[in-house]
Amino acid sequence: MNAYELEIFEQTSDYSELRLSTGGGAPKTRGLDKAAVDELIGMVEHDYTEHAVAQGVFGSARLSDLGRRLFTFLDGDERWLEPVLGQPPGAALRITAAERLRHLPWELLADNGSYLAVAGEAPLLPVRAIGTNAALKAPVAPGNRPLRVLFMATSPEGVEPVLNYEGEEAAILEATSRTGTELVVEESGTLEGLRFLSRDYGAGYFDVLHLSGHATVSDKGEPTFLVENEFGGLAYATADQIAQAMAGHWPRLVFVSGCLTGSAPDAGTFPSMSESLVRAGAPAVLGWALPVGDVSATEFAAELYRSLADGAALDRAIVEARQYLYTRKRGNWHLLRLYADRSPLAPMVTPLRNKGRVRIQIRPADQEFLDPQTQLSRVAARAAFVGRRRVIQRCLRVLRKTGGPEALALQGMGGLGKSSLASRLLERMPTHQRAVWYGRVDLTKFRELTTKVTFSSVEEQIEAAKLLDNEQASLAVRLRLLLHVDGPLGQIPCLFVFDDFEEGNLTERDGGQVLSAEMAELLPALLKAIRETGSESRVIITSRYRFPAPPGTTVAVESLETLTGIEQAKKITNLTNLRPGSTIDSSIRARAIEAAAGNPRLLDWLDLIVAAPELDIDGLITAVEEEADRFRRETILAKNLLSSQDPELQKMLAKVNVVELPIPAETVKAVHDHPDAATHIDRAAQLGLLEEGTDPETRQPRYYVSNVLRPLIRPLITDDEYVEACAAAARSLHKLWVTDPAAASSET
Repeated sequence: MNAYELEIFEQTSDYSELRLSTGGGAPKTRGLDKAAVDELIGMVEHDYTEHAVAQGVFGSARLSDLGRRLFTFLDGDERWLEPVLGQPPGAALRITAAERLRHLPWELLADNGSYLAVAGEAPLLPVRAIGTNAALKAPVAPGNRPLRVLFMATSPEGVEPVLNYEGEEAAILEATSRTGTELVVEESGTLEGLRFLSRDYGAGYFDVLHLSGHATVSDKGEPTFLVENEFGGLAYATADQIAQAMAGHWPRLVFVSGCLTGSAPDAGTFPSMSESLVRAGAPAVLGWALPVGDVSATEFAAELYRSLADGAALDRAIVEARQYLYTRKRGNWHLLRLYADRSPLAPMVTPLRNKGRVRIQIRPADQEFLDPQTQLSRVAARAAFVGRRRVIQRCLRVLRKTGGPEALALQGMGGLGKSSLASRLLERMPTHQRAVWYGRVDLTKFRELTTKVTFSSVEEQIEAAKLLDNEQASLAVRLRLLLHVDGPLGQIPCLFVFDDFEEGNLTERDGGQVLSAEMAELLPALLKAIRETGSESRVIITSRYRFPAPPGTTVAVESLETLTGIEQAKKITNLTNLRPGSTIDSSIRARAIEAAAGNPRLLDWLDLIVAAPELDIDGLITAVEEEADRFRRETILAKNLLSSQDPELQKMLAKVNVVELPIPAETVKAVHDHPDAATHIDRAAQLGLLEEGTDPETRQPRYYVSNVLRPLIRPLITDDEYVEACAAAARSLHKLWVTDPAAASSET
């Protein structure tokens, strides 16, 4: 786009000057009347604030009038803007203004009833110019490859509303699916995680840093971004702290997608977070001037990255994304602000069909989890996955810890999404190769490793195959040589995934589960080889049941819980028939959702069932109930787990189920006042009958009996026992959560 320079500055307290440089000849200069400036600023502060109605209403007459006044202010009697406007492909107007003038909404500039920023062939892009230097020197060559985006969403515990960051990630992936985008996600939501990831990839690797979350202005007037601490709690990050985390590894664009990140506090007295980041070295920063809705922010980001991934210049991509919001009648289309230094707003990557363009090498992780018969993925695709944020954070800490556990076991009842979580972890660790096995794995199946991993050379693949086939040496020796620093996989960290581990790899013994004979040889050898060689490779196991870790090895266990209410709401939003506003009768949808009881697999199943065209309403409700019952038989009553347990353990499940929230162990024992309560808890958790999760605040275990079990266990206790359990739970939780919450936290 054509570039022009506009400077507005105060020479004295009573006199300001306006300069326009069009690239030809001397700049045009004229004075500004202080009264006119004060009047314009007063109008903005009345109609364009966080609580003003006009700024959030699409087609607001007040905003249109404000846009016209802003245009007249710049155009003047001399009609300065006429040579700037109306010339395709449009104009980028770099505006340099100080203090009170820096926060004016130039995006609203309007002439003849039309907003210039969303005009058709010749739009105007206001750029808030910062400084006189350029981080990127012209010319800037685009990368002959797909777009690279570093994405970090923050979602601290206790901060509401909880943003749909999964939906934003999914929308970006969908929007750029044609050209491909390397979207690397920093999952911790911490400044430390951002620092490590940006350094791991090095300066110049990423084209965009996308920060998504809430932002605010501190009591001191300083803009801050709400990030997470190492346990998911709330922490605050200033622009300076974000800059310190980036350590100079700035990409071409930083998008701080949070409310007020583009606003200069106190009527322009303080710089916005976006401006501060540019001053810290970022070439260009996008931010929102006022609070923005989740949907609009996601739509803008998706369209922005679609254009950038197609090879559009940065200025053109921003214009197109803004125009998209406007055509969809989003009232906050004008809130997006661009701050930039003097770097070119040029394309970041080449178009899709450019000769020699590099392709994305990493295959989507969900394609590693294929059903052996149908060859269809058995897990949620990356764009469909929701929730499990704290679980993912804990799992990644385990998998990335140097000298940490050799294996991570994801344990829980059927349908909770263990395999989908494993797939998510693979996506979050793109630096590791993937080798996934489903069901029973013997030594013959394990030799398929050489076809699952991409080796550095054919010679190394041949060497790996020879090692695995050489039965003259023990398996432990062969695997140790395979993972040795000079071995075929010595420089190739891998994630070895054993999915649905209970299918053929475990056997029952003394009422519990132990490794089968073949797996008892394979798993210990693999885990010990990882430990003894110091390999960065790790093992991930998904299993309905717990099993003892092989001697001399360490297996971290992460138990999955039923989806929380927020997670379930996000999940349902992605379902065609169960989501709010679908054509399915609301009573049927409610019945189906209740039957699913927070189980993600059952939600997917019932979403298909409720749309069955051959069923009448009554038949549909019956089908939902019958399918739910069948699901229970297949997942909960497999191998007669429930009925084969100690009657007192069964009673414990029924008593704990009176509380429809995860509860700490102390409350479980209060409800189940039995000398073997601890044994019953461990046993039920081991078999997946009792969900064992981790409280995000206390980081202590918490327990929950899924509603899926309710029809089976409610008859196991009398009405009097039910009432007693309710009372015991209420007393315990009142003490832990109300009268003495510090006592629970002090146990950490």
